[in-house]
Amino acid sequence: MVGVAVTCVDTAGITRVKGVPARRLAEAAHAGVGLSPVFDVALVDDSFTSSARIGGPEGDLRMVPDLDALALLSPLPGWAWAPGDRFEQSGEPYAACHRGFTRRMVERARARGVDLVMGFETEWAVTRSASWGHEEAPPQAPFEGSAYGMTRLAPMSDYLREILTALDHAGVEVLQIHPEYAPGQFEVSVTPADPVRAADLVVLVQEIVRAVTVRHGWEANFGPSVLAGQVGNGRHVHLSLWREGRNLCGGGSGVCGLAPEAESFLAGVLEELPALLAIGAPSPASYLRLGPSRWTGAFQCWGPENREAALRLVPGPQGGPQSANAEVKCFDAAASPYLVAGAVIAAGLAGMDAKATLPQATHGDPAARTDGPPRLPENLPEAVTRFRKSAVLREALGDALFEAVIAVREAESALFDGWSPQSIANATRRRY
Repeated sequence: MVGVAVTCVDTAGITRVKGVPARRLAEAAHAGVGLSPVFDVALVDDSFTSSARIGGPEGDLRMVPDLDALALLSPLPGWAWAPGDRFEQSGEPYAACHRGFTRRMVERARARGVDLVMGFETEWAVTRSASWGHEEAPPQAPFEGSAYGMTRLAPMSDYLREILTALDHAGVEVLQIHPEYAPGQFEVSVTPADPVRAADLVVLVQEIVRAVTVRHGWEANFGPSVLAGQVGNGRHVHLSLWREGRNLCGGGSGVCGLAPEAESFLAGVLEELPALLAIGAPSPASYLRLGPSRWTGAFQCWGPENREAALRLVPGPQGGPQSANAEVKCFDAAASPYLVAGAVIAAGLAGMDAKATLPQATHGDPAARTDGPPRLPENLPEAVTRFRKSAVLREALGDALFEAVIAVREAESALFDGWSPQSIANATRRRY
């Protein structure tokens, strides 16, 4: 090991990095490395906006690598990776640190006697390398092949093997990897973990996939939309609630086997979904993906094993309540996984506090029903309006982080105003 990539994810969903020589890693773990707070108001194109509390050239933070999460980046010889926690120069926790926010929400849940387990699915599209620019032609996959088909896996088998090998070297346990629906698209799912670790794994998996893809001379596109008008990349999050070793999402006496606490938690998430989109579907490109009848969860509803519902309940195999979980389908890889994990927990805990109950489940495609559930926001400004009104998310995030989210979302909405759908997709698809 020669160098360590210490990363954090900013409000625009970009993974930012400071490299540390391995011989200085112990010093960095003690004192941190400098990083400007201005990145919390950075946009996807690397320009900056500002909020009432964050912005401008002044100030500095200390980003401290978490050595317990240190992992080998074998596709980048000599490099390892570690997630960073950000602190003020005084040593106090930085109010807008995403990883710190997730940790605070985990602690809130534990104070209520509940442990959360989460797992993210990562989708990406492999395309041929091309010059960057929003006016370029639509990207092309290096190989054709059927959705979910061996006709796509076979010509890409060496590529996928290298990804699996690199993930194994990094200590990441893969549950499955397979071709997805869109041209050149794949998905990898890894073992669930506590929410902080689960968010860390998103970053690690994404950077390993990116590194292997580059070594093959291709590009990895994690953005929500690659070909406008076609199925895009999601990053669904699965979650379950546990108390004293028992999964509260299965084997209970409530609807679909939910325990009362789990039902209230999921009802809280469902209630906040329109506001949560400003966290989990945070780019104008997100709304090129989030459409009806695409299995993206475009409607504010839930249903057992309903892939058109924004909140899908997964009861698990018969007789196996320990594997039961819920999946939020309307989020994508433009989002900071730490903000997603923390915000979902905050919404769920609000539901528990209110003893909320789920509405009637939705069956079938809600777009085909005249009496169906409401659509989730259809564009980013609409999601920001709902987010701004959420007392639950403001209290949980704190003013500094809450206002930074609004500032970045409004600035990116203005940045891409009037652009064609494919131009937005081109400008964002490789940035995350």
